[in-house]
Amino acid sequence: MNLIELLANIKKRPSMYLGRKSLSHLRTFLDGYGLARRQLGIPISIEEKSFEQFQKWIEHRFNQPATQSWDRIILFYAEDDSIALTRFFELFDEFWQQYSNEVKSKKPDGVEVMYGRYGQQINESISHG
Repeated sequence: MNLIELLANIKKRPSMYLGRKSLSHLRTFLDGYGLARRQLGIPISIEEKSFEQFQKWIEHRFNQPATQSWDRIILFYAEDDSIALTRFFELFDEFWQQYSNEVKSKKPDGVEVMYGRYGQQINESISHG
């Protein structure tokens, strides 16, 4: 299960994963998820690499400087922590839709490179065929 699939499962049953419907609990869960993967030596996945851009996307979306984390920005504009979690999934769906539709470019040597919204390289792989 990758990060995107995990987030989809959490969206369906937040209390099962987070204890209660809370954006703060989601942030803590994701921090623990990332820490556990690093401690186990699991390489960062393309989905996790992409999720790193969510912070910049939220800052841009809410016209906020880089002084607050994505969860704090969303919580600031929500009525409470539960509503903030619902809003997170709406925003994340919007982000992922935009991000997953980013243009791919082909290098002449057969290496495919995907660039994100802010011009950073996300993924590089050799195409077979």
